[in-house]
Amino acid sequence: MRKLLKYNFLYRYLVIITLTISFITRIYLFLLLHSVWDEQTNKKWNKLLEELGKKYREKAENLGGVLIKVGQFLSTRTDFLPDVFIQELTGLVDHVPSMPFEYAEKILREDWGENIYEHVKYIKKQSVASASIGEVYYGILKNDQEVAIKVRRHRIEEVFHKDFVALRMVFWILKVFTNFGKKADLTALYHELVTVMERELDYGQELEFGKYFKRRYGDMENIHIPHFYEEQCTKRILVMEWIHGEKITDTAFFAEHHLNREQISKNLFDFYIDQFLNPGKFHADPHAGNILLREDGTVAIIDFGMIGEIKKQDTENFKLLIQGFIIDNYEIVIDALDKMNFLLPNANKKKIKEVLIDAVEMYSDVSLKNLDRQAINQVFDEISEIVKEQPIQLPADYAYLLRAISIVVGILYTINPEIDIVKWGKDEIKDWFGTKSIVESVTKQYVRRATDPLLSYPRALLNFLESGERDRVWDKEKNQIKMKHQYYLLLEVFSFIMVVVGTLISVYSYAIDEAAIRYTGWTIAVIFFVLLNILLLFHRRMIRKQNKKGV
Repeated sequence: MRKLLKYNFLYRYLVIITLTISFITRIYLFLLLHSVWDEQTNKKWNKLLEELGKKYREKAENLGGVLIKVGQFLSTRTDFLPDVFIQELTGLVDHVPSMPFEYAEKILREDWGENIYEHVKYIKKQSVASASIGEVYYGILKNDQEVAIKVRRHRIEEVFHKDFVALRMVFWILKVFTNFGKKADLTALYHELVTVMERELDYGQELEFGKYFKRRYGDMENIHIPHFYEEQCTKRILVMEWIHGEKITDTAFFAEHHLNREQISKNLFDFYIDQFLNPGKFHADPHAGNILLREDGTVAIIDFGMIGEIKKQDTENFKLLIQGFIIDNYEIVIDALDKMNFLLPNANKKKIKEVLIDAVEMYSDVSLKNLDRQAINQVFDEISEIVKEQPIQLPADYAYLLRAISIVVGILYTINPEIDIVKWGKDEIKDWFGTKSIVESVTKQYVRRATDPLLSYPRALLNFLESGERDRVWDKEKNQIKMKHQYYLLLEVFSFIMVVVGTLISVYSYAIDEAAIRYTGWTIAVIFFVLLNILLLFHRRMIRKQNKKGV
């Protein structure tokens, strides 16, 4: 029954909407009950966010579909989600129960023809990896080449398109009843989400990305991009070279095969720094499972489903951004952020400029190696109090880029804790500018201040944008009244939706002739109809009371 419900539009819609409303309701209740924001309140707030993040992760793993992809996407949106919640999302495992082979076989027959063994000599029926969109199987081609065969999950496209409807309602609720609508362009964010997920559904697109990276980095001796077998690839099937290797973070594998950690970390650094600095596409999901280390020390990159892009204008704007930092000209910095579409139209540029100046002055004379992480986090927690009030939003590709940089840096330090990223990065940055005049044109003092923490600036900006909505200090009476009003509106909308849902369930029960479901549906509709009227009554009383006070 649960498997059938998993594909039912009404069931999925109800789960997603209810989850959203329950989250918002719990947050509003918390804010209403905690007018004084002290250390104890902050701990409770973080605990609540952690619980909500965990609940979302568990629900996503059980329901699959868009919830998993939304969680992964939003884990990159550090510009408006709280740290604690994001930490739970980053723990969202893109794994679901294995798909029965008969489902995969059905797709293989539909796309390859009735006899799949005209294309492969062997295919292992037990999958080697399961994800939200695809299932990966081990196979051998007719020419004895070992391959990984990725097959799109059963009815996943249908599930995604059903979830998109619920997702649109979720964004409407967020826009009307939360501050996200003021801080972020939710319409653009919705379209970004849908575009990203539609692209991941099409393995033909992933094939093109794989071929792109093969062309771009095929000459790198120490980096291996798998070969794709286009004859067997379709929109729902991807066939690529099988890679024998272990996760790049497997330290035992390094020791077993006597591999040079420093050289391998440098190879990986060179591969990704080129993508992060120069125009073109970049590997946006560089977690350890997608970076495999082979016995000879070469690094293989797999899974090109999540790809970002840096345009030529982006690199010029980013150069402008760094130049502004180097010469302490924050008008240039703000102009660059504006050109990069970080700032929404109603952003307070003067206040953002002041925040950036304060941020850089706090650590610009400190080497990246000597930074006190706790001190920096404390500084940026304070800075975020101002920044989060501003309409700042990362475009999707920048969000992916910052996330990818963060992941790669983490992997590099795992491989080689003694790594000196600053030393490696100096020459790369100079070459990236195309001339040394950008550095030589300023005084030696500026050079000293700029080059040491140069690569820490992107990381600092990442932390700077990472604090979400936590620790907000509300204007006492006015904002509490506003929250109460929104709280009533939220409950009224939720009650109305439940009346509609209950009625739809009852109507649906006539089609399947289930009296128990019919009774349940009408019960839900009646209960929430009564609740709706009670809420309207109390809401009107509250409004009249406030009008008398002149608030």
